[in-house]
Parts: sequence; structure tokens; C-alpha cells
Amino acid sequence: MDLDLDAKTLAFRDEVRDWLAANVPREPLPPMDSAEGFPLHRQWERTLADARLSAVTWPHEYGGRDATLLEWLVFEDEYYAANAPARVSANGIALLASTLFAYGTDEQRDRILPRMARADDIWAQAWSEPEAGSDLAAVRSRATKTDGGWLLNGQKTWSSRASHADRAFGLFRTDPEARRHRGLTYFMFDLRSDGVTVRPIEQLDGVPGFAEIFLDDVFVPDVDVLGAPGEGWQVAMTTAGNERGLTLRSPGRFTAAAERLVDLWHANPDPRLADRVTDAWIGAQAYRLYTLGTISRLADGGTLGAESSVNKLFWSELDVALHETALDLLGADGELAGSWPSGYLFALAGPIYAGTNEIQRNVVAERVLGLPRGDR
Repeated sequence: MDLDLDAKTLAFRDEVRDWLAANVPREPLPPMDSAEGFPLHRQWERTLADARLSAVTWPHEYGGRDATLLEWLVFEDEYYAANAPARVSANGIALLASTLFAYGTDEQRDRILPRMARADDIWAQAWSEPEAGSDLAAVRSRATKTDGGWLLNGQKTWSSRASHADRAFGLFRTDPEARRHRGLTYFMFDLRSDGVTVRPIEQLDGVPGFAEIFLDDVFVPDVDVLGAPGEGWQVAMTTAGNERGLTLRSPGRFTAAAERLVDLWHANPDPRLADRVTDAWIGAQAYRLYTLGTISRLADGGTLGAESSVNKLFWSELDVALHETALDLLGADGELAGSWPSGYLFALAGPIYAGTNEIQRNVVAERVLGLPRGDR
């Protein structure tokens, strides 16, 4: 693999670096899930969109730049190095969009993607249910056919961004007689529709990063079914594969944090923690190289498969270890040390969202290593 950037990519990197230097807010925005922070993060997304930087790999007609995956990686590196705001549009741009490109109709892409790029619609995930977390095939919320569309009923929980979002996407059971992974359909729906009740869930910091969604005969037109009815599991695995394997957590998040950790160690040298600081830096670089390998494979026509679970295990555990090391370096002052405490709290969620690490280890064992199931 040639790790040297060509002239076109270098020019793109320099453009992005200069733009971020001129436009990133000088003071951090309030948390994006807070009432005051959400509209400010939406406006930041629109600022990105004006520069065609909100979704750089998308086709030009949808608000992107037709950038390569390598250019996306460079953009992400520069974005995190500049300490730019968290992306309130990530559920849509990093997850739903890839599924729309794979399974959506031209009408759906034309209608949804430009609004997503400009944050006119912020999307929430509507996957988990009270008895269906990482076991997504256990969902019981249902959709029944009606004239011109479907009626959704049920409850979703731990729905990211739902406290303030405009729309949501998720799986619903459309054939209760089918086997667990069959009879599921992927829907997109308006969180302001009649019959939708959203109840925010406050986190430790008091910010409602999640919400419960209750649906009572919520009408969804046929044009908001993504993929074919009954084939929702296959469609959802495209979303999950991208979430775990590439788009949700780019290497820039970890390389930038690792560089800040190294700077922190130099300011507070503690020989007892030197190995952990070094391990975190090496881990971030290893993750970047792994992602470059994934990009090369995709560019050659490959796909994201079960190995995306290996990726998810690595970045989620790296994130926790990196932030724990920073807080150990800071000692008693760590609770007041800028972004490190909030970053640590967010890192703790990594082994849970995008499929718990316990489930991902099962996937790796069975589908990557070919080991027998434990119940045999």
C-alpha cells in the first residue's frame, strides 16, 4: 500500500485545513443534545454544507464533492485535529445515507439526501426496544399494511438524537409469523407525525442524548420503506456494517486524541503511565492503517463483511483506554480537565452502541474465525 498522498489529495487536505482554521468556532459549542446546543450544531452543519464539506464523498447533486474514500479519511483527520464540533448529523450522513445509496430509490435519494446534507432533517436511530438491544432480530414493534402505506405501533428506546431530531429510521416487524430474521421491514418516519410520542432520557451529565419513542398507529407512506418489505434485516446489516466498520468512527477521532494525550503526558510526565500513553498512540496509528486497508479493499470492489465487528471491538476499547489514561495522568484534577471527562463518559458507551462487544465477539468467533456455536 502506498501511504504517500498524491497531489490532488494533498491539495484537498490543504483546502480543508485552511477552511477549518478560518471557520471552526473559537469557543466550544454547548453539547449537541442540549436545548441550547442543538440549533447551534445544526447551524454548523449548514456552514459545512455551504462549503460542500458536510458529506464529501457524496455525488455533487446531493451536496457532496464526489471525493474518494481516501479524501474522506483526510477530511476526518483534519476535522478532529482542528477540534471541530461534534457532528449532530452523523446518524444520517454516516449511517442512513450509505443504506440509501445501496437500497434507496432515485426518488428517495433525491428527496432525502440534499436535506440531510444541509441538516434540514436531523435523523435519529430507532433500533433498540425494551427487550431487543443488541439482539436486534427480537424487535416486536410492528407495522401493518394500510391504504397507501403502513401503520407503525410499538416502542423504541435508547434512540440516539431522538430528543431533538426531525426523523428516524429503524426496523419493524411486518410478518409476525415469519422467523426472527425474516418478516422485518426498514422504515423511515417523521418524529412529528400524529401518534408519535418522544420522551427524552437524561444522561449522567443531564443532557438527553437518547429518548424513548412511542408509536400509536403512526402512518408511514410506501415511499418511506427502504428496500423491499420483509427484507429489512438485509437492509439493516448495511447500516450496521458501515457503523461498525468504517463511517461512524474515523481514525481522526483517535489520532487527534492520542496526540493530545502525548502532549498531556509531556506536561505531566509520569513514568508509570508511559507505556499506556505509548500503547494508545500506537493503537490510534494501527487503527488508521487498518482503515486505509479497508478503503483500499473497497476501492478494489470489496465489501464490508463480518470483519467490521473486529474493527468495532478495536476502536471502542481503544477509546476507553485512551481516556482512562488521560484521567489517570490528571489525577484528582481530571474531573475538571476540559473535554477529557466528557470524552471519557462518551467512550464508555462505545462497547455498547453499534452492537455490544459481547455480541461482536460472538460474530468474530463464528463468522470470521469459523468456530462452532457455543450452544452446539
